[in-house]
Amino acid sequence: MSLRTVLSFALALIAFCLAGRAQAALWPAPVDGTYVVPEFRFADGETMKNLRLHYVTLGTVHRDAAGHVDNTVLVLHGTGGDTNQFLREQFAGVLFVPNGLLDASKYFIVITDGIGHGKSSKPSDGLHAKFPHYGYRDMVRAQHDVLVDALHVDHLRLVMGTSMGGMQTWVWGETYPTMMDALLPLASLPVQISGRNRIWRDMIVDDLRNDPGYDGGEYKTEPQLGLKAAVDMLWFLGSAPLYNQSQLPNRDAADAYYENTIKKLVSRYDANDMIYQFESSRDYDPQPDLGKIVAPLLAINSRDDQINPPELGILEREIKNVRHGRFVLLPITADTRGHGTHTLPAIWGAHLAALLDEARR
Repeated sequence: MSLRTVLSFALALIAFCLAGRAQAALWPAPVDGTYVVPEFRFADGETMKNLRLHYVTLGTVHRDAAGHVDNTVLVLHGTGGDTNQFLREQFAGVLFVPNGLLDASKYFIVITDGIGHGKSSKPSDGLHAKFPHYGYRDMVRAQHDVLVDALHVDHLRLVMGTSMGGMQTWVWGETYPTMMDALLPLASLPVQISGRNRIWRDMIVDDLRNDPGYDGGEYKTEPQLGLKAAVDMLWFLGSAPLYNQSQLPNRDAADAYYENTIKKLVSRYDANDMIYQFESSRDYDPQPDLGKIVAPLLAINSRDDQINPPELGILEREIKNVRHGRFVLLPITADTRGHGTHTLPAIWGAHLAALLDEARR
């Protein structure tokens, strides 16, 4: 590591620590927006009229002397998530506040609800199992439509995402390589979803479809057995043994948490929406086109992530195919949350600061 790199990282760390003092401040109220695509054609040829794409923004667009937008940050959520994932103290209260790394008084922050999620069009709106079968590339193209057609943004300072959003960040870098200054995929791998990662997703879809209450997607009440199996699987894979042990140090505490917290998560989900969300990853395969990415890219994973286990060695191998790519593997600490570390910028923010400095225009 060069002296310049060491100094840059040290300065970034100092800046991030100072920014942490602003956590008590409030970030700006998000502004809701909806863009309706009159007729959206999906990659498999299916079409849908009036596809609704919901998003929120924080801050104000700025244009340079040539009229190009120069301060937009696109933030992409994970599977089953929505814009609210990033409008919490642990994320917005670190990044979007005054003097935060993505201070909303300086940046124009766009957070989208992916197709099939949040307030965007999704199966539970009424089409149920007849909803078009969208994939990650459809979701990325829809995000692009929101930026270009609805918000008139022609350039991005940063594209960042968590989990599914992290995977879509790789796709963004390949599909629109000159549109952004930097890319930050969190908790993701730039290869097809395979191995154990694919199998547990298949299990969730299978449990939901084979629940007697699923009724081909036309259920009147949610299929509880399938949803409970899915929620149990999601919690297990997203958990962090060290953190969970510290928070649930005895039998009674663990039993109470399962009974009073995990079981109640079932009510948050819709079976059709969940099936579509997990099946949407079927077209994800950025590996062949990693060489198309030209913007500086920093991939961050954590060592206790059971969905993207570090022993696979995939990031170490594939990052070599990204011309300005590098990756960071965060160590396990009392503060990391396994896969969920992706939404804790207090842990990885210094690396984001260094990336923004590297990609300064």
